[in-house]
Amino acid sequence: MTWVPLLLADPSASLRLLVLRDLLNRPEDDGEVRELKKLQEEDPLILKLLALQNEDGSWREGEGSGAILGEIRLTAQALMSLGYFGLGPEHSAVKRGAEFIFAQQQNDGSWPLVAKGALLDGARFSDIKYHMIPLQTALPLLGLAWANYATDPRAEQAYDWLLEEQLPHGGWPSGRHRDKYVFAAGYRRLAHSKFGCRTNTTAAVSALALHPKRRTNQAARRGLDLLLAHEHRQAHTLGFEVARVIGAERPRGGFTYFKRYDVAQILDLSWRIGASLEDGRLADNVKFVKELQGPHGLWTYQRYPEVSRWVTFDLLRSLSRLDEETDWFSMEPRTPFQPYPKKPRRF
Repeated sequence: MTWVPLLLADPSASLRLLVLRDLLNRPEDDGEVRELKKLQEEDPLILKLLALQNEDGSWREGEGSGAILGEIRLTAQALMSLGYFGLGPEHSAVKRGAEFIFAQQQNDGSWPLVAKGALLDGARFSDIKYHMIPLQTALPLLGLAWANYATDPRAEQAYDWLLEEQLPHGGWPSGRHRDKYVFAAGYRRLAHSKFGCRTNTTAAVSALALHPKRRTNQAARRGLDLLLAHEHRQAHTLGFEVARVIGAERPRGGFTYFKRYDVAQILDLSWRIGASLEDGRLADNVKFVKELQGPHGLWTYQRYPEVSRWVTFDLLRSLSRLDEETDWFSMEPRTPFQPYPKKPRRF
């Protein structure tokens, strides 16, 4: 295990704490674990985030962010990061951020499409074309779930809303114009689905995967099954989601938020939801990842090499928790996926 000293040498106390807990299985009363919990309070990654919190609990953008995100979206993104680092409701900043998001929640359990920026500020996504987009609730809910608020009654209501918007075949749509579904653009079209959107489905499945009970229900499994059918593996996107959640990559995009197909993210969803390595698609993902592992046990994140140890931790956690035999059952045939299929010629 040559990766052990390399990961434990990282300057981030948060990463070292996660390695001890999740990879080396150290208990909470372990001396090193307790020490790292104290050191985590001075982790630059966390301090940078806390410096951007407003008095009302919301978050603002940092300098040079290049994004135009609303308060709900920015706050949800911050909670994703803090939750990934291991902070939860016991931390005052996390609690205030969660309460800010809950304060914007609508009576039906969803969050507004535009007001305070559940997706993006302005009306670009709500103008005429869209009256509902699953992302408007899936992204705030994802931040709350990472921060360990998944079982809060208010979050449970949001989960119920999200499940009501699930398509009969199992995915989630781009959205609705009044009562009619809107087709997804080719680059994010969900495999084997007429109206399914990969971005919206990824967001919904990711939120479900963090719920202690809902993560293994049929809705989560069916959504993951459709995501696995995408079968698009690229080395340069491996670990993108980890890089974004720790702040290296910018949280841009609405419909393009999950544009990249990150195999590391799919592996993380797979172990949380309970997919089996007997599924050939998942087995191929594992093979693809292992072939990219470096000689010292690390995976390199190409855009920002300094993130490589975080990506390595995430992949090692996933690989260690995937099971060869579960009650996982796939309904999707293995067919090549094309974002823009060629139309047959008439003559």
